[in-house]
Amino acid sequence: MTDPYQEYQSLSYTLPEKTILWNMYGAGLENIGLNGKPETGPIPEPADDQLLVRVDAVGMCFSDVKLINQGSAHPKLYNRNLKEDPTRLGHEATLTVIKVGEKLADQYHPGQRLVLQPDIYHNNRSTAYGYTIPGGLIQYHLIGDEVLNADAGSYVIPIEGGELSYAESALTEPWACVVASYTQRRRLTPKTGGTMWIMGVPEDQQAYSFSSGLDAPAKIVLSDVSPAFKALVMEKKSPAAQVLEYDGLSLDDFTQLNQSVCAGAGFDDIILLGHTSAALVTHAVKLIAFRGTFNIVGVQPLDGPVLIDAGRIHYHYTAYYGNSGTDIAASYGETRNRCDLLAGGSLVAVGAGGPMGQMHVQRAIEMENGPQRIIASDVDQARLSALGEFAGPIAEARGVELLLFNPMAANRSLQDFLQEVNAGQLADDVVVSVPSGPLMEASYRLLRPNGMFVLFAGVAIGTAITVDINDVFLNNLQLTGTSGSTLDDQRLVIEKTIDGQLSPILSVAAIGGMDAALDGLEAMMTGRYAGKVMIFPQIPRFPLIGLNELAGQYPEIAEKLGPNNAWTFEAEKELIRHYWDKEYR
Repeated sequence: MTDPYQEYQSLSYTLPEKTILWNMYGAGLENIGLNGKPETGPIPEPADDQLLVRVDAVGMCFSDVKLINQGSAHPKLYNRNLKEDPTRLGHEATLTVIKVGEKLADQYHPGQRLVLQPDIYHNNRSTAYGYTIPGGLIQYHLIGDEVLNADAGSYVIPIEGGELSYAESALTEPWACVVASYTQRRRLTPKTGGTMWIMGVPEDQQAYSFSSGLDAPAKIVLSDVSPAFKALVMEKKSPAAQVLEYDGLSLDDFTQLNQSVCAGAGFDDIILLGHTSAALVTHAVKLIAFRGTFNIVGVQPLDGPVLIDAGRIHYHYTAYYGNSGTDIAASYGETRNRCDLLAGGSLVAVGAGGPMGQMHVQRAIEMENGPQRIIASDVDQARLSALGEFAGPIAEARGVELLLFNPMAANRSLQDFLQEVNAGQLADDVVVSVPSGPLMEASYRLLRPNGMFVLFAGVAIGTAITVDINDVFLNNLQLTGTSGSTLDDQRLVIEKTIDGQLSPILSVAAIGGMDAALDGLEAMMTGRYAGKVMIFPQIPRFPLIGLNELAGQYPEIAEKLGPNNAWTFEAEKELIRHYWDKEYR
């Protein structure tokens, strides 16, 4: 008797006449599918420059919530009329090539397994898969130049050199986002050809230097700097660079300066020398350009806290640097600005019980030379307990101390608990996986000198948080944040997974077939499961179910689970073997 899993894997079956899909026709879950049900459509033949692919697994991602809530108003849909031109969710997808167009025959072949990097750009315009390009909540579809020939070339990555399950392959994308948050996304030098604004204090007679980088900008604006510093700029700037002087500016003049010099786009590099006014800094940080830097050099603290835009750190990669010496260039560079967790240090993970928070905790435990103590905080006790069940044994085996904390159930604050278990000290690193400005603001206060603050969850651009920015230039605190991942990030995750350094498969908390996709989206939005919801499009009539519930209803799958009901490749094979039936072909 033929093994259905081998049939599935080897493509030794006849394609069905129709494909099942979930189109999205507007904002809200009620506009996904028709009357709460999926639709069917024809399976097309690929053109010469197209692939027909089978979607094997799709992860439900919380970043889809914004798309579900906003519909055509989402920035990646460009006011598209979804009633007439629907899209599909499902950007965490793994694919198998079914048919290959003639022009692609030397690059792809039937049976080839692919993962997709959804953060696609065409001519520097975002055309993301699962957003602009309809995504993976479909059984079979075509991909062509929109995916295979974009700005970075092909946005599919072959799975080669080792066996990964379909679920694990799909999870390389969200895991790439986690890994990417610990890679350097900030620009660490003044921008070549950019616009720099250097703001001094008239009475400041400090002899500042600029050991490197002053020859990068094409335009330099000087405000209230000393004659000696102006002479330094004229000596070290690029011969073609333009120098403009604007002295005596009031805070009300800042916006007009931005319009006059930068056409409203902001300065690529802003440098403050010797300033102590928090109000001035609050106004000046509004003028940082996309991927711009803000560098404070001085020895005196500001006279109060500063409002900064948390959303821009996450989505625009705005960078905050500084130092308490006299060399402006000392603020930049890899040496001063670390981007990964401190070896042997202490980590606080806020929102640790959610799917992405769990990934951050797991990565911290599994990484070589990672933190020694991890405090995982979440207000949902069930999700926090689930984290402890799966991550606790891993931490114990690796000699890492994992502590769970629920601020809603405790009689003390997270800060008090942190200092109690951490010898009176604050944390070396804090990662926030909850999109809440007030929570980000409170979490910032948990960091010790030389700490790193990672804003993983994105809040809307314009979300202001109050921070003591003195910590940045006096204590070398790092403010970082990322959005999405790159092809290289995902390739790295695949490589580490095949080598056994990462275990993305442990993130799966619930599975479902294609008919359960809408239930999966709702479960993801309401946080029903601690980990990831994984949909298998080729198995239509399998309900959404948590892995800890499988034993009662699907014992043949449950017996293949790993410790603590962990999803495994063998469990996935059993799912396909028993529930991918000939009636679906």
